[in-house]
Amino acid sequence: MTDKPMTQPKTTVLLINLGTPEAPTEKAVRTFLKEFLWDPRVIEIPRFIWWFILNFAVLRTRPKISALAYQKVWTDEGSPLMVNSVRIQNKLQQYADQKADGKYLVSLAMRYGQPSIDTAVQALKSQDISNIIVLPLYPQFASSSTGTAWQSFRKSYATWRRAPASRTVMDYHDDDAYISALADSIKQHWSENGRAPCLVMSFHGVPERIIRQGDPYLEQCTKTADLLVEKLELEPLQWRLAFQSRFGKAKWIQPYCVDVLQELPSDNIKDVDVVCPGFAADCLETLEEIAMENREVFIQAGGEAYHYIPALNDNDAHISALYSLIDRHNIEEQNKLLESEKDEQ
Repeated sequence: MTDKPMTQPKTTVLLINLGTPEAPTEKAVRTFLKEFLWDPRVIEIPRFIWWFILNFAVLRTRPKISALAYQKVWTDEGSPLMVNSVRIQNKLQQYADQKADGKYLVSLAMRYGQPSIDTAVQALKSQDISNIIVLPLYPQFASSSTGTAWQSFRKSYATWRRAPASRTVMDYHDDDAYISALADSIKQHWSENGRAPCLVMSFHGVPERIIRQGDPYLEQCTKTADLLVEKLELEPLQWRLAFQSRFGKAKWIQPYCVDVLQELPSDNIKDVDVVCPGFAADCLETLEEIAMENREVFIQAGGEAYHYIPALNDNDAHISALYSLIDRHNIEEQNKLLESEKDEQ
C-alpha cells in the first residue's frame, strides 16, 4: 500500500475588480449603483446628506442613462468587464500552472456585485492555503478603488478564525513589466493601424479634494505617463495626459479628457490615438465613454480620425507582468514569515 502524496498548501491570488450590473437593465443597474455609490470611499459626502441625494435624485435618473450605455457594449457573454476579468483570471491560472506547477490558486472577486469579495473569501476557507496575495486590478492607488477593495477584503478576512498570512499589492503604477506591456500594446497598434501624431493617455478621474487629503493617485498617474512616454520615446507635443469619467459638480483633477479632445483640432491635430493605462480590463468607461462618446466629441470639434487602443485585458504580456508581480510579492511574504519564525525561536 502506497502513501498518498501530500498536497502542498497553495498561495491564493485574489484578483479584485470594480464590478458590474448583472444585466444591462434599469433595475439591475440601479441595484449596482446603489451599492457602488453608497460606499463612503467613493462618495465622501456626509451620509445623511448623501442618502437623500442618492435616493431622491441620482437613483431616479442615473440607472436609465447608465443602462442605455451598458446596452451599447454588452456582449453575448455578458458584461465586458466581467468577461475580460474572467479571461484574465483563467489565463493567469494557466500561466501560473506552467511556471509554478500548481503553486498558485487564482480567484476573482468584484468590489460591487457578484462574485463579492466576502463570497470569495468564504470560499477560500475550505482550501489548504498558506497565504493570500490580494491584487486589485488598479495599477494606480486611489482610496476609491484600491483602498475600498482592501478595506472590504480586511473586513471579510477578519472573520477567519485561523487565517493564513495575507499581503495586498497596493499599486503597480511604475512596475517595469506593466509599463513594457502597455508600450508593446501601443506599438502593436501603431504597426497594425498606423500612428497618429498625438497619443492621449486618459486615466479615471477623482475629485481634487481627494488629492489634497493625501491620496497619491494623481502622482502615480503622472508617473505612469512619464514612464510610458520614456519607453515610447515621445516628444512633448506627441502626447497628452487627461482624466475622464467625472461625476457630480465637484472639481475633479484636470485636464478633463473631453476638453483635451476638443482642443486638439484647433492645434491642427486631427488624428489621435487614445489609451487608458489605468484600466486592466476594458469596461463601460473605456468602451462606451472613451471609444464611443469621446470619439464623437473629437469629431464634432473638427477631428478626422480617432483610434482607441484597447486595455491590456488577457494579452500575453499583461499576464506575464501580473504573474511576475504576484511571484515577487509572494517571495517577499514568504521571506517575511521565515524571518518572523527565526525571531520566535
